[in-house]
Amino acid sequence: MQDIIETIIEGFQTLTLNKMRTGLAILGIIIGIGSVITLISLGQGSQKSIEDQIQSLGSNLLTVSPARQSSGGIMGAQGGSTSLTLSDAKKIEEKLSTTLISKISPEYSSRSQVIAGRNNTNVSIIGVYPQYADIKKITMSKGVFITERDNSSISKVAVLGPTTATDLFGEIDPIGKTIKAGNQTLKVIGVTVSKGGSGFNNPDDMIYVPLTTAQKQIFGKTNLTSISIEAKSKEIMVQAQDEIGYLLLSEHKLTSPEEADFTIMSQSDLLSTVSQVTGTLTALLGGIAAISLLVGGIGIMNIMLVTVTERTREIGLRKALGAKKKTIITQFLIESILLTFIGGIFGMIFGLTASFVISKIMNLSYVISISSIALAIGVSSLIGIVFGLYPARKAANLQPIEALRYE
Repeated sequence: MQDIIETIIEGFQTLTLNKMRTGLAILGIIIGIGSVITLISLGQGSQKSIEDQIQSLGSNLLTVSPARQSSGGIMGAQGGSTSLTLSDAKKIEEKLSTTLISKISPEYSSRSQVIAGRNNTNVSIIGVYPQYADIKKITMSKGVFITERDNSSISKVAVLGPTTATDLFGEIDPIGKTIKAGNQTLKVIGVTVSKGGSGFNNPDDMIYVPLTTAQKQIFGKTNLTSISIEAKSKEIMVQAQDEIGYLLLSEHKLTSPEEADFTIMSQSDLLSTVSQVTGTLTALLGGIAAISLLVGGIGIMNIMLVTVTERTREIGLRKALGAKKKTIITQFLIESILLTFIGGIFGMIFGLTASFVISKIMNLSYVISISSIALAIGVSSLIGIVFGLYPARKAANLQPIEALRYE
């Protein structure tokens, strides 16, 4: 043990003799380790942010829509976009509300240009029932949400997402103001609390109106674009998914699931798909970053080969004085491992710092992957052994007489 400690101390002393060369060798490992940790952390952070957004849409959520689904429940064939109607939603509520589902909200949504004074924006307008707010966990920042009375009286009222409210009214309180959607003038009665979403279906960038108003006044449609359903519990979601599917098959006079003109997607389906896609992307990013580790390892080997050449006479003298081959190999391997280990520590610090800063800039969840850190440090030490072994063996195989003659 004492010999190993002395060899490590000697290794440190040797590496500090040429600080520039040692620093450049360590830099390659720092960049490699830092890149791996940063990219894996960002990939996992992106996955968590997306999963949080899906979870924020509601709990035990099932969504019926006129499209083909890829997994879980009833497998639907490609259907027309007008295959769902209000009677479908009423039938589901009538048959399953006492056993499997707790809330249901039929919906019609489409994008439209909306104008408020001199400001305008292209936004998704979604016609809903009051239950939509409970199903999708929407809370109000100002005003009130759509009510049963609004739907029954086809009221021309609207609830704005916070992003839409800012786009149309800036810092002005929009409650009581009017907006124009299509040929209809709507009165703003509420603004929702931000969910922090992004993308095409960002809940913060929507306008909610009564379903009857959307269908009859704004878009002139009778079909639904989706039906949001909240199951009574997580445990019965699969059963609810199947029961709804077979009920709709019966309502649409279809004989088999292969003929279905609708799809039923659950949160677990969405989360599974997201996990697969982001997991593959994270692995790809990590693999790309790992290439820089390989390059850093080759740099270490080149540095050690140069060191062997420079210290040929020293090696010859040690062997002439009785140093064993094993001792020479150990000495050069320890120097190589020290380079990669020190680079690994600084690379870890660099990676964690970079991933934190980028996560804050991109508004992503900051995820520290202990496994990626352990893997990166372990791989860096392994690189020290693998790429240091050849120079170490070359040094150990030098003949003492030839080495002492080396100029």
